Amino acid sequence: MPPVNRNQPIRALSSESQYTLMDFMREFPDDATCLDWLWRNRYSKDGRHAQCPKCAAKTVFERYETLQQRQSWTCTSCGHHLHPTAGTIFHKSSTSLHLWFYAMYLMTSTRCGIFAKQLERELGVTYKTAWRMAFLIRNELMRQGEGPFTNGQPIECDETYIGGRERGMIGRPGAKSKKVAVFGIVQRKGKVAAVTVDNVAAVTVMPHILERALPKSTVYTDEYKSYDMLERRGFKHRRIRHAEKIYVSGDVHTNTIEGFWSLTKRGIGGVYHAVSKKHLQGYLNEYAWRYNQRHEGRAQFETLLLRSASR
Repeated sequence: MPPVNRNQPIRALSSESQYTLMDFMREFPDDATCLDWLWRNRYSKDGRHAQCPKCAAKTVFERYETLQQRQSWTCTSCGHHLHPTAGTIFHKSSTSLHLWFYAMYLMTSTRCGIFAKQLERELGVTYKTAWRMAFLIRNELMRQGEGPFTNGQPIECDETYIGGRERGMIGRPGAKSKKVAVFGIVQRKGKVAAVTVDNVAAVTVMPHILERALPKSTVYTDEYKSYDMLERRGFKHRRIRHAEKIYVSGDVHTNTIEGFWSLTKRGIGGVYHAVSKKHLQGYLNEYAWRYNQRHEGRAQFETLLLRSASR
């Protein structure tokens, strides 16, 4: 994506926004511009030469007007077609690319998310189309990566439950509860990962810790028994005694992961109101992705757009 010209008077000098609606409309004014961006970022940097799979060589491609809905580029040597949307979330979608890009912009420019009904009104599409677009963006483009955290900072682990309030319930939800168990692991000054789990037993949460935490990392947790085996696995384990009303003791605390839970729960409760267990992971992806991009120099929309072109 070409850099935004910051000298253009499109925002106030006091604005903290990295990428505004005016930036978006200037760079992507129509469907053709969006398709050309995909072509250049997936196949051809100069917009004309690309690697032809059939010729096995870099050849000249031309775009010819055809009757098909989504235009392609054709190799001038052998006639092979390359479709910029093939293999992406836009593939075989009858929705305008311009609307897809705008939906991605809306989902990355809000702090707490945007629900499908609002996308429907903003885009002028049906509710079914808006819901599917949001679903694919959350579950494909915002999917949480795998592998360990790498910056060497301490780790915090915690479990929580997401769902509506239940009358008479005190403490952890019982077997008949409709709340969904969620496990989270965060690196201080780093990234977070949050996943739905069937339960919060040690056999369930330990694989997630082993996947994310580097050997001999310092891991901070509360006193829940599922974390008892951390030291046996080679980690330096420190506990904060929440049962004794102690929430911070020097550098021992789980406030980082609990802060993320607060953002997630307030976002889901305030924007979406209720989320089913079947789709909760997608919403966790969205909040984790937004949290993980908070210190990146590039605007979130630009990052998401580049990710859509890499699939």
